[in-house]
Amino acid sequence: MKRSTMILGAVLVLLFLVGGHCMRIVAQACEPSGDVRGRKPPPGQCNTENNSDCCKQGKLYPVYKCSPQVTSNTKAVLTINSFQKGGDGGGPSECDNQYHSDDTPIVALSTGWFNHRQRCFNNITIHGNGRSVVAKVVDECDSTAGCDNEHDYQPPCPNNIVDASKAVWKALGVPESDWGGLAITWSDA
Repeated sequence: MKRSTMILGAVLVLLFLVGGHCMRIVAQACEPSGDVRGRKPPPGQCNTENNSDCCKQGKLYPVYKCSPQVTSNTKAVLTINSFQKGGDGGGPSECDNQYHSDDTPIVALSTGWFNHRQRCFNNITIHGNGRSVVAKVVDECDSTAGCDNEHDYQPPCPNNIVDASKAVWKALGVPESDWGGLAITWSDA
């Protein structure tokens, strides 16, 4: 009886450990939560500054409510965004409802990383092109919606985007001809 109880206990502990590990793997996965169907922008809509994409009529774009887990070395794609009035960023920043100079190192993070404004005004450290820069989070790169007037008829952001001002790109020493998409890592500063 004692031996069978010990074996049963060991099996239960093993199942608990394996089950917990599997749940962590599932919790870290970030799959699309749906799609947005593209709409053709009305004439004069969709600012293409910084080579921004405009939605294509009928195309399905994935949306995400999550982003990959943040670590001390989070992999991401650095994109370029104008935070100034009239820029391709659309409206004012989510954190303060203000526009910001593109000469300031600032970023917008994908929805999951933005985390319901929890990272507003926090600094992050971005590593890329053999350099690093500290930038302030002022906006969300919306991964949950797009292809509408509010989002300047641009597609939803992927879930792994750090959308950065020109100042960030300059600080990383990336030649202007290469601005647009760069594999980086980042962490909370």
